[in-house]
Amino acid sequence: MESPELVALLQGRRVAVLTGAGMSTDSGIPDYRGPDSPPSNPMTIRQFTTDPEFRQRYWARNHIGWRHMHATLPNAGHRALAQLERAGVVTGLITQNVDLLHTKAGSRAVVNLHGTYAQVVCLQCGHTMSRDELAAELERLNPGFTERAEAVGGIAVAPDADAMVTETASFRFLDCPRCGGMLKPDIVYFGESVPKERVERAYSLVDDADALLVAGSSLTVFSGYRFVRHAAAAGKPIAIINRGLTRGDDLATVKIDNGCSPMLALLADELPAVVDVTT
Repeated sequence: MESPELVALLQGRRVAVLTGAGMSTDSGIPDYRGPDSPPSNPMTIRQFTTDPEFRQRYWARNHIGWRHMHATLPNAGHRALAQLERAGVVTGLITQNVDLLHTKAGSRAVVNLHGTYAQVVCLQCGHTMSRDELAAELERLNPGFTERAEAVGGIAVAPDADAMVTETASFRFLDCPRCGGMLKPDIVYFGESVPKERVERAYSLVDDADALLVAGSSLTVFSGYRFVRHAAAAGKPIAIINRGLTRGDDLATVKIDNGCSPMLALLADELPAVVDVTT
């Protein structure tokens, strides 16, 4: 498999990368909008904050789903981007994913645009706790729940660590141990804004690079698409690797309709280091 125009575009350039859910499909996490994706209705912040029954159902499903996401391993695409960062080709990475797979693969300059599954935050006082810590408390409140849900089999986990679990009416969830406020995964839900400081860090990654590479995002959501527009406005070349159409195709210098893993592995092989990382 060859893509000379992709290699030629990025050759000798310092590259900022934007990744979406299509990046993690080879790790077994389904995409929301890919050509083969099942219908999905991601949760909105309004649903979570206004409906206690919805919140109960969410925590029951997340109690199962986060473990599956926690156990997921990076794929060849994640490893290729980490390799390109070590070589000085990739200067920073913005991900719309909450699965921490880039960090697990060894990427260091990562902006987790939409947060991560591994932390929980209180909406009232801002207290944070690890998802692991919360899991122990939920296990204590719901003995045997995990085993019963797993026994049914066929757990499907969405990109936000929400698992398809049907029996949730008896599930007991937790409020903030510090103030009694509402706990929420530290994930940006639909209808919620990305923290300003995080957006500014992402913009600066794009500003400091010579080119932008988009991998595995349809760019449907503005929180990712804005960085493509920003790069285009600055006259920077843009490469997109994605299965199917994206909202940014008309701004792309090169568009590759393919999976992320094979194309990124190709780039890792073809692009030489642009800096001497040993000095």
